[in-house]
Amino acid sequence: MKLRNREGEAVDPVPFLVVAGIAFAVVYSFGPLYFRALGLPIRYGVVVSTGLFAASTAGLYHRMVWTLDPAYREVVPVGDRFERLLLATLACIGAVVLLALPLVV
Repeated sequence: MKLRNREGEAVDPVPFLVVAGIAFAVVYSFGPLYFRALGLPIRYGVVVSTGLFAASTAGLYHRMVWTLDPAYREVVPVGDRFERLLLATLACIGAVVLLALPLVV
């Protein structure tokens, strides 16, 4: 798969695909259950979850492919990128734990 940004430069598709896959897993794992708890039939919960996934994928594409500057990686030091990755991982783990709390209680 060859992805190009708005300037026509080639962009690595792996980060986009990984984050979109994680968004898919989170939206379809928690979405229908939460909408069912709110009183929607499971069919509508899946439809709403699909809309949320489509919107998040469009936002991710815009952020991680369309507006990406490939030279940006060379400007930011590796330590700073690793710190951002670590903080993002912790934030995602925290979000999943918070999403799971109402289902456990």
